[in-house]
Amino acid sequence: MALYRKYRPSTFADVVGQEHVTEPLSTALTAGRINHAYLFSGPRGCGKTSSARILARSLNCEQGPTATPCGICDSCVALAPNGSGSVDVTELDAASHGGVDDTRELRDRAFYAPAQSRYRIFIVDEAHMVTTAGFNALLKIVEEPPDHLIFVFATTEPEKVLPTIRSRTHHYPFRLLAPRTMRSLLERICEQEGVAVDETVYPLVIRAGGGSPRDTLSVLDQLLAGADGNRVLYPRALALLGATDVALIDDAIDALVAGDAAALFGAVEGVIDAGHDPRRFATDLLERFRDLIVLQAVPDAAARGVVDAPGDVLERMRDQAARIGSGTLTRYAEVVHAGLGEMRGATAPRLLLEVVCARLLLPSASDTESALLQRIERIETRIDMSIPADSASSVSTASGPLAKPSKQFVRKTKAAAPPPVEQASAPVPTPASVPEPVVSEEPAAPEASGPASPSPPPVQPPAEPVVEAPTAPAAPVAGEPDAASIRRQWSTVGDKVRERSRSLAVMLAGAVVRAVDGGTLLLSHESAPLAKRLNEQRNTDVVEEALKDALGIGLKVRYEVGSPSGAGSADAPAAADEEDSMLAEAGSDTATERRDPEEAALELLQNELGARRIDGG
Repeated sequence: MALYRKYRPSTFADVVGQEHVTEPLSTALTAGRINHAYLFSGPRGCGKTSSARILARSLNCEQGPTATPCGICDSCVALAPNGSGSVDVTELDAASHGGVDDTRELRDRAFYAPAQSRYRIFIVDEAHMVTTAGFNALLKIVEEPPDHLIFVFATTEPEKVLPTIRSRTHHYPFRLLAPRTMRSLLERICEQEGVAVDETVYPLVIRAGGGSPRDTLSVLDQLLAGADGNRVLYPRALALLGATDVALIDDAIDALVAGDAAALFGAVEGVIDAGHDPRRFATDLLERFRDLIVLQAVPDAAARGVVDAPGDVLERMRDQAARIGSGTLTRYAEVVHAGLGEMRGATAPRLLLEVVCARLLLPSASDTESALLQRIERIETRIDMSIPADSASSVSTASGPLAKPSKQFVRKTKAAAPPPVEQASAPVPTPASVPEPVVSEEPAAPEASGPASPSPPPVQPPAEPVVEAPTAPAAPVAGEPDAASIRRQWSTVGDKVRERSRSLAVMLAGAVVRAVDGGTLLLSHESAPLAKRLNEQRNTDVVEEALKDALGIGLKVRYEVGSPSGAGSADAPAAADEEDSMLAEAGSDTATERRDPEEAALELLQNELGARRIDGG
């Protein structure tokens, strides 16, 4: 005999996991408060029909109505799980007898008094399959039934039952069993059957049953039938149920954590070589993502029974949950879920599975909440990794003209001796005080350079102190990004600025990241007029938005006057080449010529203003 029939409950006390239904029903039976119609709803295989038979048995027991049938009277014996049935209790399958003629016949039979019992009971299974005309035929007798008549409707879709019928019933919703409750049931049945089962088999059986006691017992029955030596082994259960080996799931998760494409596609190859269904692998991978999300949110999820896994697997899952951010996990789950929809009915499921894996490895370009969270987590990880103990090692990897002043800064800060007095005492120029002297010193140079005047040009001395002035700010606040990490990502910020304003991007080309101090990003620019213009509110707003968009950080921006290339002349060709390329991207007609950045920016602004006047009228 099948296990789900052999262990079918005979009393409400034997029903597992439905205490929210059995307890109020038992109380009503004990108090004698009997209704003429009941509606049992819930997923398939969760005990609706069995509970309806127990209710009929409790109502017609010689000692009843009672919540604990005696089990020895004629009615109890006839209505037992393996009994012959009672003439006064009729079960009707509405899936095949839901027409108007069937319900009319049922209505005519319902008026007859019971032959040998207290009540005449009709159990209508799959009640949602009764047609509207059939429900209308039953409506009158359900509204005003004889005293001896009781209806019990069982359905998986209560919303499809005619509202006028549903409103006349006492509605009891059944539900699926929790993994912990299901596991205790399976262990008890295996003990009674005298069969040993590996610990890792129970999660497979519970997952295959989907929370339905009947379906779960059917799966267990199949495994017990093929048990070798009264023992169910994990490899045989894995092969029989078609589930994915836990090792393959772990390999896929570890590959995603490391960003190792070869290892991830190797796990897919292992799935195919083992003969697993690609869609089943995707389903099991989605289940793992679910477990990791729950473990992050509820650390004691295993103790609560929310996550069911053997001890060693649970430890690996905790380690994986600690290494992957919640936003990243959520995006992974969304990508796999979307891929499962695409794999339904696909002719090449392996190809689609590999496409899903490729999407998991790529950074997300969508604007969903999980995608934004994943990008923020990646930015935070980069910032955390960019604050090493030795600042020289992090700065030495930077490239381009923006990183060259920082190398000089690192060499100065690593030296034990303080900087020379003439450099340390040089005041740091401010945007308010510098513009006029810097612009007026160029024409004054020829007058000051006579035969008795061997001093160097007046523009040259301020360049070196400006670059090395950042020795004054204090150490960065914990959690605040440092200047070195922003320098390495500055090209990304420039791209975001260019999307918003090409002219502003040209003006920003000569800017150098100096320091982060108190929530403000300090930048230096070789041109005083451009530094003044960049300090305007409309321009700083654009750069602050670009910082937030590119790096996920919120900083104020302030510009000061300084030279991006320092005193060294070796870096000048590289700086010139980059400036030319920036001018070319901005649409300059003379990108191949060396030009002053202020002049190029002003010309570009004039061209744009002229174009707007033409467009406007």
